[in-house]
Amino acid sequence: MTDAKPTVSSLVAAGLERREARWLLEEYDADLDALHSALARRLAGEPLQYVLGHWPFRELDLDLDERVLIPRPETEELVDVAKRELAASEYALAPLVLDLGCGSGAIGLSLLAELHARGVLASLVALDASPDALEVAKQNARKHDLHAVSFVASDWFEALDDSLRGRFDLIVANPPYVSEDEFATLDPVVRYEPRRALVAADENGVGGFADVALIIREARDWLAPSGALVLEHGAAQRTAVLEACERAGYDDFHDVDDLAGRARTLVARR
Repeated sequence: MTDAKPTVSSLVAAGLERREARWLLEEYDADLDALHSALARRLAGEPLQYVLGHWPFRELDLDLDERVLIPRPETEELVDVAKRELAASEYALAPLVLDLGCGSGAIGLSLLAELHARGVLASLVALDASPDALEVAKQNARKHDLHAVSFVASDWFEALDDSLRGRFDLIVANPPYVSEDEFATLDPVVRYEPRRALVAADENGVGGFADVALIIREARDWLAPSGALVLEHGAAQRTAVLEACERAGYDDFHDVDDLAGRARTLVARR
């Protein structure tokens, strides 16, 4: 690139897709040095979301970096499923919500913001094993003035205060569910993301199923009577998910397709 003011066409000529070129120009229009740095990072393969440092998720603009997973569109659908489950609950006016493996806070903070906007006095516990991820989630809570949230460093339920057992009206999670074999076939851009947030061990012959299975086994004890677990999982894991719910003793459970028609979201009630 020359020192001339960059244009969409010049950024496309440098190797960007046209829409990405527009986004970078909008973000860095007043800072040519920052634009050049961002262009170099993107052309080197870094995800655009990390290059920009933020990305929209439902109604929130979330700060993002390499400490957290980039939220996907199918996870936005999980929030809709979770809201429907809360609407059917007798505790819908003041639910207590647990976001397991919260990462950037995308799921839990979106739920909190959208429920508060409807006058629902929800409270959130946002939990992650990564202190770095929790810092990003805290930053996003401050950014959007969301205060009814507590942050907990824990490997799944391990360090969660036992006084909360049997009290959550809703547990939401987008755990790792990609197998090692599948990870090797994915777009190389995912290698910029925290691997632990994507890849899980196999269990009972099901690839990437270990964390999903653990959550299904343990979540029931943390749910309030008639509380719901809403859990994202891999498209090939539906049968294993439903069998795990049967073994765990959930009273009612079903699986929901995403908008592309793939198995995606478990709903299980105590």
